[in-house]
Amino acid sequence: MLQGARDAIAIVATRHREEMDSDVLLQHALIHCVQVIGEAAARVSDEGRARAPALPWARMVGMRHILVHDYFKVDHDAVWRVVTEHLPQMIPLLEAALANWPTAERF
Repeated sequence: MLQGARDAIAIVATRHREEMDSDVLLQHALIHCVQVIGEAAARVSDEGRARAPALPWARMVGMRHILVHDYFKVDHDAVWRVVTEHLPQMIPLLEAALANWPTAERF
């Protein structure tokens, strides 16, 4: 999850939202990063989720479901917002959670 968030933020670092409309590689890269985060979130146990209660677990998994199952309706504005507004806020939460997470159970 953490690497997916970092990757997405790095991808948009020098980009503008308008580029996403015409750059299919940018679209696929960002969508993939958000999908990876959601897939990983879906695999975290309830006990694991309790270790990081500030993370929006259901929203991460829900976004993944939309991207995977309703891919023909993907809202690029929503993906951009997730990457540029939500993921930067999630990274410190993920880092804090991982600092105390048992190595065998890391997400």
